[in-house]
Amino acid sequence: MKIVLLDAVTLGEDIDLTPIERFGRLDIYERTSPSKTRERIADADIVISNKVVLDRELLRSAEKLKLVCIAATGMNNVDLQAAKEYGIEVKNVAGYSTMSVAQHTFAMLFYLLEKLPYYDSYVKEGEWSRSAIFTHIGRPFHEIEGKSWGVVGLGSIGRKVADIAEAFGAKVSYYSTRGKSHCDRYERLSLEELMRESDIISIHAPLDEKTKNLIGERELKLMKEDALILNLGRGGIVDENALAKELARGRIYAALDVCSIEPLPEESPLLEPSLSSRVLITPHIAWTSVEARKRLIEGIAENMEEFLSAQKRRGRQP
Repeated sequence: MKIVLLDAVTLGEDIDLTPIERFGRLDIYERTSPSKTRERIADADIVISNKVVLDRELLRSAEKLKLVCIAATGMNNVDLQAAKEYGIEVKNVAGYSTMSVAQHTFAMLFYLLEKLPYYDSYVKEGEWSRSAIFTHIGRPFHEIEGKSWGVVGLGSIGRKVADIAEAFGAKVSYYSTRGKSHCDRYERLSLEELMRESDIISIHAPLDEKTKNLIGERELKLMKEDALILNLGRGGIVDENALAKELARGRIYAALDVCSIEPLPEESPLLEPSLSSRVLITPHIAWTSVEARKRLIEGIAENMEEFLSAQKRRGRQP
């Protein structure tokens, strides 16, 4: 069995790949450009990819390919219809990052909510040492308890965030992006109601035709004064130009772990220095806790095991 990992750099250098090496020879590439993809998958039995695009033409050219293991939950980088036509199975790993993303959601929230950059600088620049009193209340902040928290996308991650927010004393509501989620525990609102009523809004939805630019200029203007919006779903869900304009007005705060173009272009209006106290951006790391990446590798190994076992049961040579 030849196994090809196309973008190992996305998994980190600290993660043990032994669980997947036991299935065959593993060829590891740190990253794979579009011009290199065809030759690297040409004689592969199994391909592991996070963000490398595998379109119809590439899948057709890989005559030995039997399985694509996506090192992620989202499957939008693989032409699933073409894979089905060519008899190539595609497996993702669901649920591995739920705790990691939920934790990062609150890390980003507290950074902004409690004005931590300001207070950190106040101490490290010597202002506290020169102060005449033991405390300093230069940037007042609020508690989560009693606030309204709106969740956009009540999947496994959205539900975990909702549960934690409720534990902090927030009143939680949600908007179902596909209109299918039903949860008796939390109130379901229209998007307009959620944007208008929430003190904190967190996004945990996939990007599809229903969520692309779901939150634009109109929706952002509905937000309360000093409300916070956190996007840990997909970048294209929020119109970033509209968000930058609303941040510039000094009304709201935003935290983003995902952007419509990644890496974020240097000319992005979100990088305007005047917005720095109102926006926190991290480089798509919410899913990357050590534990989550270990679970991801284990999930890939389980998917390979299940596939190969099924092949043997069918009397097919892996």
